[in-house]
Amino acid sequence: MHILFLTHYFPPEVNAPATRTWEHCRLWAAAGHRVTVITCVPNCPAGVAFDGYRNRWKTEEIVDGVRVIRVWTWLSANRGFFGRVLNYTSYLVRAVLSAVWLRNVDVVVATSPQFFCGWAGVLCRWIRRWPFVLEVRDLWPESIVTVGAMRKSWLTRLLEFLERRMYAAAGHVVTVGEGYRQKLCERGVPAGKVSVVPNGVDLDEFVPARRGPVPRSRPFVCGYLGTVGMAHGLEVVLEAAETLRQRGRHDVVFEIVGDGAERERLAEDAARRGLPNVRFAGLVPREQVPAVLSGFDAALVHLRGAELFGTVIPSKIFEAMALNVPIIMGVSGPACEIVQAAGAGVAMTPDDAGSLIECVERVQSNAALLRGGRRYVEQHFGRRELAERMLHVLEQITGRRRSEPEIIPLADHRPAGAEAGTMRHAA
Repeated sequence: MHILFLTHYFPPEVNAPATRTWEHCRLWAAAGHRVTVITCVPNCPAGVAFDGYRNRWKTEEIVDGVRVIRVWTWLSANRGFFGRVLNYTSYLVRAVLSAVWLRNVDVVVATSPQFFCGWAGVLCRWIRRWPFVLEVRDLWPESIVTVGAMRKSWLTRLLEFLERRMYAAAGHVVTVGEGYRQKLCERGVPAGKVSVVPNGVDLDEFVPARRGPVPRSRPFVCGYLGTVGMAHGLEVVLEAAETLRQRGRHDVVFEIVGDGAERERLAEDAARRGLPNVRFAGLVPREQVPAVLSGFDAALVHLRGAELFGTVIPSKIFEAMALNVPIIMGVSGPACEIVQAAGAGVAMTPDDAGSLIECVERVQSNAALLRGGRRYVEQHFGRRELAERMLHVLEQITGRRRSEPEIIPLADHRPAGAEAGTMRHAA
């Protein structure tokens, strides 16, 4: 089967959409399927092409058996409105112009965020009549209204109309959580047209290190790793740090690792307040993420306390769980239920600095009891099994599913003694 995947983000970018797409696509390619990805030059979040890449009209490379076509787009930092719209719409145009010349495509998959990437899939469906699967990772434009990036207006009403048309044009919709599935059904998408394939983790890549008690000679590190954006509400970290400083406590340090629209403002605010217990680091390469996470005594996962974000299941929880790093879960809803069911962390009230401090203290006192996440993700959220589940959707929509599919082992790159996963071979 030839799978065409349209995505705005792809490695070496390290955000959640890039990681999910790459892990699925390379597993499908390893199972014998032909996979083509159309994406941008890596530039997120600064809007500057990564070292070794140039923003050319079109370039191609092979990454883990996946054909990656990178197209020219208007580059813009992940902040501001008009620059990002130009970035998104230029991708839509260039992705469609590149896609329609491809041959023997069996199915096209387009993933959000962002909204215009989904519409690139719609146009490919209309122009080439390819079966189209839409992957919904964010409800757009509702999410940008929720964080205050846009106000309700005629423009948001137009975008909501286009959103509904996009759902209608898709032959099937895959979303990352049951909460999103319910939201889509409320928007009129038939329940039978929506499948849930949650986020997960590559268990081969995220392997826990041996951990002992935190030495008295160093502070307890509560770390956040990921996008530093408007939705993440990391002001709560600065408020908690200031409260601890006022109490004369120097045994806790907060680390914010990553970049995004809010990082510079938060760093300036921390400097203005004089907070030596808050440290900022920039982006880290994907291969360093497991080591950085393993260096945290607790991993903070936080989104603003808006009702919409109670439906989100952040992919970073699975990475921390796979490493047995205790989680301070500042996201309500199903994501928090997963963490607590796994015995992998403590629940924090979003946007509440006092609750964050209380959670830090609970982890300090009970860290050994909160390192049960690895076993849970092995049972429920391994990337191989989730890639298999999404492949099942693609086979169904193309009519290529076999009654007795051949199962073959993938090339095993786990440590010696680990068991390899399986995937259906290409039809």
